[in-house]
Amino acid sequence: MSVLLGALAVFALRLVDVSIGAIRIVMLVRQERWIAGLLGFFESLTWVVAAGLVFSNLDDPVRMVAFALGFGTGTVLGSTIERRLAVGKAVMRIITPYDSPEVAPALRDAGFGVTVVNAEGLNGEVRLAFTVVPRRRVPEVLEIVRRINPEAFVTLEDIFTPEVRARRSSRVRK
Repeated sequence: MSVLLGALAVFALRLVDVSIGAIRIVMLVRQERWIAGLLGFFESLTWVVAAGLVFSNLDDPVRMVAFALGFGTGTVLGSTIERRLAVGKAVMRIITPYDSPEVAPALRDAGFGVTVVNAEGLNGEVRLAFTVVPRRRVPEVLEIVRRINPEAFVTLEDIFTPEVRARRSSRVRK
C-alpha cells in the first residue's frame, strides 16, 4: 500500500509542477514576469519534493514511472488550463471568395473591429478580413464566421502589441 501511495504522491506532485510550468512559460511570453516568477517558485518547490521522493527510493521503479507519467499528464493538463485561461489577444484572418457571403458586417454588428482587404488568391479574387479579438472570445467569433460563411478559411495567431509591452515596462519602472 505504501508503494502505491508513494507513487500516487509523486504523480500528483509532478502533475502540479509541470502544469504550473506550462502556465509560467505562457506568462513569460506575455511579459508577465512577476507572475511567472511566483509560479516558478511553486513549480520548483513542488519539483524538489517530487524528486526527493524518487531519489530517496531509487530501487522503486513504480515511483520512477509515476514521475514520468506525472510529467506527461502535467503537460496536457497545463496546456488545457492555459487554453481555458485564454490570456491576451489574437489576430484572426478570414479569407473568403469575393462572391461568397461577407463576414465583416456580422462581426461588426457583434462589436468586433474588422479590416477588409480585397486580394487575389489561387482561384481568383478573395476578401481578406482581419480582426483582433480577446483570446477568450475566439470561439464566439468563429461561430459567427461559420454561420455566415462555412467555407471561410480562418487562421489565428496570438499577438502581443507594443502598447501592452510599453505599459508593462513602465509599470515595472515606477
